[in-house]
Amino acid sequence: MLGFEKETPFDDLHEECGVFGIYDFDGGDVASSIYYGLFALQHRGQESCGIAVSDTEAPKAKVNSYKGMGLVNEVFVGDRVEELKGNIGVGHVRYSTAGESTIANAQPLVLNYVKGTLALAHNGNLVNANQLREELSYTGAIFQTTIDSETIAYYIARERLKSSSVEEAVGRASEHLKGAYSLVIMSPRKLIGMRDPYGFKPLCIGKRDHAYILASETCALDTIGAEFVRDVKPGEIVTISKEEGLVSDTTHCLPEEKQGRCIFEYIYFARQDSYMDGISVHDSRIKAGRFLAQDCPVDADLVVGVPESGNAAAMGYSLESGIPYGTAFVKNTYVGRTFIKPKQSNRESSVQVKLNVLREVVEGKRIIMIDDSIVRGTTSDRIVGMLKEAGAKEVHMRVSSPPFLWPCYFGTDVPARKQLIAYNRSIEDIRKIIGADSLGYLSIERLESLVDGLPICKGCFNGSYPVDPPTEDIRGEYEK
Repeated sequence: MLGFEKETPFDDLHEECGVFGIYDFDGGDVASSIYYGLFALQHRGQESCGIAVSDTEAPKAKVNSYKGMGLVNEVFVGDRVEELKGNIGVGHVRYSTAGESTIANAQPLVLNYVKGTLALAHNGNLVNANQLREELSYTGAIFQTTIDSETIAYYIARERLKSSSVEEAVGRASEHLKGAYSLVIMSPRKLIGMRDPYGFKPLCIGKRDHAYILASETCALDTIGAEFVRDVKPGEIVTISKEEGLVSDTTHCLPEEKQGRCIFEYIYFARQDSYMDGISVHDSRIKAGRFLAQDCPVDADLVVGVPESGNAAAMGYSLESGIPYGTAFVKNTYVGRTFIKPKQSNRESSVQVKLNVLREVVEGKRIIMIDDSIVRGTTSDRIVGMLKEAGAKEVHMRVSSPPFLWPCYFGTDVPARKQLIAYNRSIEDIRKIIGADSLGYLSIERLESLVDGLPICKGCFNGSYPVDPPTEDIRGEYEK
């Protein structure tokens, strides 16, 4: 069972997860640093989280781990963090786009095998996970979870039996994997990071005193006072050990023109203060707003953003158009994905639990409302309605991404085509459905400019993916 049909209270996109790893060469306990790193990555996954640590000086590798369902500060209460002793460790926050939302599927995964132990945290989705799982099953593998991360862990363990080092095993395992994967792996004496050759998901390297860090985003480095070193290159394997420091293997890297970063990291998923592959997320969103103002201008009195990811694009629209920027929404910051989820039929009313409109800001005004995306449209029509109920004369919606026309198979829960409001509908059709006075999307031709020309994946907009999509049902709703 895969996680695309679960009910959600808001028509938002979700990122699969965030990963974090640290190795302190001085021998200090690292669990608290992992905790705060995960806290900074909480926006990437709010269903489950976990930490696994080990002591590299211990005679036998023993992994201490704890994981649970919920937010980081809900799972790690009391002395949980202090009880995790060790100078090397990995952590994970998860939102399930593949595999059920259960404690069994929470990460990091910890494996004990003939060569010792492995703890693994994974961000992304494999498109050949079912095939690999079946192959492993016929060689005697018994699976404890329904996530593709376990398949990756098994392949690494199997390749380790015929490799001279764990990093060699990781490289050999990667040759079997198709799709998106940013991995942080802890072995008894090494911390390893690997990014798929297309660079779908981010991964960066940091340093604090004599400790090296791997993290999904630079904001996690800032939170623990670490210095950004560089991004892990697409296809690169980095190995961190006390004996050799940081060692890079670029054997599996592709030419840059074949890479395909997920553009939604910049439009929506990443925290605004992060940098990815040298690009400021904040600057990307400002650019998106400026492009919308250039391509979809309209006379209005105020530009507002739908919190949080719409705010920077709204500021960009304001800067470019000269129309004042304002705050029209008050967001209840205590409503996360752990909020009691209403049935689909009640989804619209639940928006008001998350957002309230400031009547005095919008009453009698022509409003330009910026949001990052429209998926099913169930939230957009309600927010437009809320603005009009609060007295807005006109509501012009602008979207800082192109229309979704295809599903995603790489860790973003863009659903099947039949569920997408833009599928088989014109922009005018969508405008009527959501009740806006006008509607404009960012053009697909503008996307590369958001990231200064970096190669990106545009599959959810045009159906052209860097990796061929699966030919079997991996999500319960596959459409060719």
